[in-house]
Amino acid sequence: MNSPIPFCDANACVAAGCTATVCRGIGLASNQVLFDRSALVIPGGVNSSIRAFKAVGGTPYVVSRAEGAFVYDVEGNELIDLVQSYGAIILGHAHPKVTEAIRNAAGDGTSYGAPTPREMKLAEAISERVPSCERVRFMNSGTEATSTAVRLARGATGRKRIVTFHGNFHGATDALLAAGGSGLATLGLPGTAGVPEEAVANTWVLPYNVVPTLDNDVAAVFVEPVAANMGLVSPAPGFLEGLRAECDRVGALLVFDEVITGFRLGSGGAQAKYDVKPDLTCFGKVIGGGLPIGAVGGRRDVMENLTPLGSVFHAGTLAGNPLATAAGLAALNELSDDVYMELSARARFTSAMLRDACSGAGIPAQFPVVGTLIGMYFGNELGTKTPTNFAEAQTTDEALYAKVFHALLSGGVALAPGAYEAVFVGLSHTDSVLDQLAVRVSTALKGLMN
Repeated sequence: MNSPIPFCDANACVAAGCTATVCRGIGLASNQVLFDRSALVIPGGVNSSIRAFKAVGGTPYVVSRAEGAFVYDVEGNELIDLVQSYGAIILGHAHPKVTEAIRNAAGDGTSYGAPTPREMKLAEAISERVPSCERVRFMNSGTEATSTAVRLARGATGRKRIVTFHGNFHGATDALLAAGGSGLATLGLPGTAGVPEEAVANTWVLPYNVVPTLDNDVAAVFVEPVAANMGLVSPAPGFLEGLRAECDRVGALLVFDEVITGFRLGSGGAQAKYDVKPDLTCFGKVIGGGLPIGAVGGRRDVMENLTPLGSVFHAGTLAGNPLATAAGLAALNELSDDVYMELSARARFTSAMLRDACSGAGIPAQFPVVGTLIGMYFGNELGTKTPTNFAEAQTTDEALYAKVFHALLSGGVALAPGAYEAVFVGLSHTDSVLDQLAVRVSTALKGLMN
């Protein structure tokens, strides 16, 4: 017979006021102890690989709680959070409207395996804000969204070939986990163990910001309209428009991966910013208000190839989860045009502040901005030029980034533990928080290069 969930430490947890099931780790109060203990039952101690700090070294901080622009680790350290759950949190941690929506929704039950009014309303909200999404189907993650989009594109076109771009990341979908070389039409090879060659045999990995010449075997072109997984790389003038025209020429589908940019750059995402209309769009992060969610939206005639109307299978017990849709509706309800203007201003301020602080400390670095997104590039390899593709992005000085990362972490600022991630600011990064951030960054970087 199973026993009740135990305390991490019966005496210390009770004394610290921690509970056995809603564990905040305050009974152990050690990042190292908790991480080591996690590693005994979780591979690498983490449930998403980048969290293990392999790219920067050291022991991960273990989060106990978060509020607004701050996260707090189990040791009680306060960090100004520039990770924001990799963009999923846009209003700030534990935003009152979002937490209220989740509490109210939870009181009605957490999962039904049946249609709900909230999934309808969230689909309507997405369709209203993103006109290319005439129909929307929900799932549980961005990875599930891109995986579904691959299957849907192949089923709708009757073709096999998928085109992606080097340096774009589309989640842990086998067909999109391909690593290509520098050739214009490099046949994909597995980018990770566990993906057989045949899974990516029909995947082409091409240079970002170069419009390829497609053939009639291509089912779909997948692209991050703003590449936010290799620092931050803007689409070159004419790139997205060229992809649209080339897909139209051969009858392929254009798929925008807006898991990061969707409802982050603005209510219409990157496709509104650059005025290019894809056939399918993948969403995640912001539309769940911080809870697990994914979605595929697109043209009615393409989307209706999904079961039960068409022959392309998709199902999921927790798809359209009533808590996630409640949180997503609450988040979208707060995101007005004025909010996006303010977020863009805060991104520009943060970029300039990071640039000036690095410059003052003798650290060569650039922090490009696209709307509300901030990128990072370290080193002198490109001079004053910002990266335009993955090959250029890879010239960033990863060792220098690791040094900066740990200096800032010690100074109370949390960046992502990898040199190719974006920097995220949200509605909770108020003027007073940004003033604190400037002081912490400047203080942490002084003397770092000595």
